[in-house]
Amino acid sequence: MPPASSSSSPDAPSSGDLPESPAATAVLERPEHVEAPLVLDTEPPRTLRFRDHFALWMNLGVSLIGFSTAATVLGAKGSELSLAAAVTAILVGTAVGTAMLGVAALIGARTGAPAMAGLRGLFGTRLSYLPTVLNIVQCLGWGVFELLTIAAGAQTVAHTDGYRWLFVLLAGALTTALTIWPLGSIAVLRRFVAGAVAVAMVYLTVQLGRQGVPDPGAGNWHGFLGATDAMIAVSISFVPLAADYTRHSRTPRSAFWGSFSGYTIAQVWCYVLGLMALLQSDGDPNRIFDSFLGVWAGWLFLLVLVLRETDQSFANVYSTAMSVQNLLPKVDRRVLSGGIGVLITVLALRIDRFTDTYSNFLGLIGSVFVPLLAVLAVDYFLGAGRHGWNLSADAPSRWLMLLPWLLGFAVYQFIAPTQVADWWTDFWTSARETLHFTPQEWTSASLAAFLVPALVTWALTPLTRRTAR
Repeated sequence: MPPASSSSSPDAPSSGDLPESPAATAVLERPEHVEAPLVLDTEPPRTLRFRDHFALWMNLGVSLIGFSTAATVLGAKGSELSLAAAVTAILVGTAVGTAMLGVAALIGARTGAPAMAGLRGLFGTRLSYLPTVLNIVQCLGWGVFELLTIAAGAQTVAHTDGYRWLFVLLAGALTTALTIWPLGSIAVLRRFVAGAVAVAMVYLTVQLGRQGVPDPGAGNWHGFLGATDAMIAVSISFVPLAADYTRHSRTPRSAFWGSFSGYTIAQVWCYVLGLMALLQSDGDPNRIFDSFLGVWAGWLFLLVLVLRETDQSFANVYSTAMSVQNLLPKVDRRVLSGGIGVLITVLALRIDRFTDTYSNFLGLIGSVFVPLLAVLAVDYFLGAGRHGWNLSADAPSRWLMLLPWLLGFAVYQFIAPTQVADWWTDFWTSARETLHFTPQEWTSASLAAFLVPALVTWALTPLTRRTAR
């Protein structure tokens, strides 16, 4: 359970250290017999090692969405980044974003609390409901998006435009089943799926590489930081999910390095392979899978990647359930997972596509969760978290912690307004004109939205420590 006051501050013995009781030792020796708690007020079993984290995050880093949305990095046709600039943006953006992911994973391993329940220590229980609701919305959106992506991939492999409903139903059923046994699903990923995915990725990379990769934007680095921000946002989208899994880590060290190394390697590889396929498809993201099918036996390896895409929908459904448990701590997670799995399946059956809004979706995620992580990390390591966060159901509200988070959100939108509506974009454009500010090539919305709230949170630390006590 989230304890009344977390004793896992950086200066205290880590809650990720191995327990010494005979019962706990037996649990660690037979992790296959242990599952995640059914309700929030139960201590999580500590069964996941480095290899489990690495396999989980390696699988999450490879995505059919990543292949097709390499276009957000490359840029619009006629103004593409050079291949060197695009690859560099993938490397830098992934490394920065995954370092943030690793910090969230580390905090989850130390506190033992799910991601949204851990925010009780930062904001207090009632105020933690605000980011919890936002995370539920983004996880539901991602869950629906993943089912649509799986169905589209299956149609491509089967060479048909029909049966989308059947593929959605099958993907939804498998996703829901995985969420009922989350720790068992992670074990399956480590033992069987990770190796198959690695083989498929190696094969497709070699085959596409042999055909050569054109470079229509040779020499162009304009838009490099925008592409880097997009890659940071992709990694950041998993930050509010990380602790849901790393709370089961045997040690904080394995949680950090397993998530960082597994996700970094996989996402870089995925997006670079996506770039290769995209450029060989004349920059058309709708034809990107044709590049995979164009190589000998490509359909078989694409099928492997389509089947493993369910780990993405699994993560989103399970983390939605974990987020709902912060609001309803006594409800069985199996009931929540089952209901959420049915919900995203029904939505995916009714929605044809929403890929046109993907870039805006990433920008909105980045503007919300990049500054949130900055406030979280500074308060945990330098502020009230050093003396133990209060993670109980009656943790008092810490209103002051909303200030740097909202400020970071405003900084991100000020530099790179998300095009959710004309009035929203006009508001931030007018603000920039009033302040005579013009974003430059070196202006990064993600980095600014992280540094500003981090510095403000640090400056407020003497006051926030006193109010927390």
